Amino acid sequence: MATHVSSQLPQTPRHKPPPGPRLAPVMAAGRPGVGNNMTDTRAKTILKEAVDAVVDSFAKHTHGYGRVNVVEALQEFWEMKQARGIELKCGALVGYESVPSALPPYICYVTLPGGSCFGSFQNCPTKAEARRSAAKIALMNSVFNEHPSRKITDEFIEKAVADALQSFQGSAEESDNPSTGIGAFRFMLESNKGHTMLEFQELMTVFQLLHWNGSLKAMRERNCSRQEVLAHYSHRALDDDMRSQMALDWISREQEILGVIQAELSKAEDELSTARLAGRELRFPKEKRDILLLALSQIAPNESCA
Repeated sequence: MATHVSSQLPQTPRHKPPPGPRLAPVMAAGRPGVGNNMTDTRAKTILKEAVDAVVDSFAKHTHGYGRVNVVEALQEFWEMKQARGIELKCGALVGYESVPSALPPYICYVTLPGGSCFGSFQNCPTKAEARRSAAKIALMNSVFNEHPSRKITDEFIEKAVADALQSFQGSAEESDNPSTGIGAFRFMLESNKGHTMLEFQELMTVFQLLHWNGSLKAMRERNCSRQEVLAHYSHRALDDDMRSQMALDWISREQEILGVIQAELSKAEDELSTARLAGRELRFPKEKRDILLLALSQIAPNESCA
């Protein structure tokens, strides 16, 4: 197996990887297990109402009270951020990706300038409607991300770490131990004070992928320290070179265990679909799917498709 220098933060084997940050609270309505008495239909209704409310509010502040072109509004939002001096490494252009399909419902993904990804969360009868649906959820999260509560502060860190300890049933001592998942999570948060949660999510996606890809074990075996891992990857963008290396790792696994890529791809696609319909940020599951499709295209070109 290829052992590209890549890893999640160092952890002891018994610990789970650090949890990812949560985005807008209304997203919880679409999460499995949240609100035992809430039906899927009700959760989707709440999500749609919340998204429409934010989009309408943004429209009133930028376009007056008429019907808003949400695709244009999302682009304008990021252009405004750039005009205010916010550094965007790849510019302010918002990217869209439609999933090839001959029949509805159509699916579209939107990638924001920083790398965060969202998808159409409704059953869309046309490709244009799928693009608007994706733009709506992305605009909602973009606007919500500007709220002071989404800035990483000391108070925010303490709350996030406490939530992680409860979710992972950890002990208080773990949060101060950088070799544990919770301790690494705290270190990452403290290293990103002043940033927003979307910015932090973009960074965390890299480390989540490196953990998922199995590179953590290779890093531990080479005795790489937490500081070395962070120094190497905290400022490195998730690019084609990194994706290609991860795909090679999965091709190596396929040579050892026949069918492992297809099995992992099925899980990634289910995860992506569930997260998309719930209105959640999608970069992690979408990157997993794309990396696995890339690996599959190298060993079975006729079987892989986006």
